[in-house]
Amino acid sequence: MRIVFLGAPGSGKGTQAQRLMDEKNIPQISTGDMLRAAVQAKSSFGIKAKEVMELGKLVSDEIMIGIISERLMESDTDQGFILDGFPRTTKQAEDLDLLLQKQEKPLDQVILMDVDHEILMKRIVGRRTCSITGKLLNIYFSKQDELNACTKAGGELIQRKDDNEDTILNRLEVYRDQTEPLIAYYSKRDQLKKVKAVGSMDEVYQRLLDVL
Repeated sequence: MRIVFLGAPGSGKGTQAQRLMDEKNIPQISTGDMLRAAVQAKSSFGIKAKEVMELGKLVSDEIMIGIISERLMESDTDQGFILDGFPRTTKQAEDLDLLLQKQEKPLDQVILMDVDHEILMKRIVGRRTCSITGKLLNIYFSKQDELNACTKAGGELIQRKDDNEDTILNRLEVYRDQTEPLIAYYSKRDQLKKVKAVGSMDEVYQRLLDVL
């Protein structure tokens, strides 16, 4: 099972990918984790990435595809993998296709976690953390009893600085410009499957399993 997960910020792709990884015993490979691991391991591409990051620059597609190549050669990917956060652009998707052809590990499916942008905004902008318990809540979707339990205990519902509306709108705009074209890219290859990512985590996960 070789899968790419697509979805806007707040779509729940990371949560569902983690659950699928635990159940199917295949690694979830996120670009951030992969990049940090390559730098720490001082792999050939990890060294290049560190040099770029120390200069305050973005890691190039060439370096990222090299890091992914190194990661996919590890034995835990023999039975499959879940790519989360890559590709983000059509160029990256084309580079990934070439890499997987060389490694004889073609993708089985591309999963799009499909959520309306209005719901995404509420999911992210509404996120709060209870200052006492550390529990993650949402002022739009959590039960009022859960919200009240935090404040009645003397806690505060704290919002992350980057969960404000302007920041989220910018992140969604970047997603629309760079990543949404991948929907057409993979649809043309009959690889894209949509999962309606609203409802409980269990409901969404069951839809994911049905699609797979």
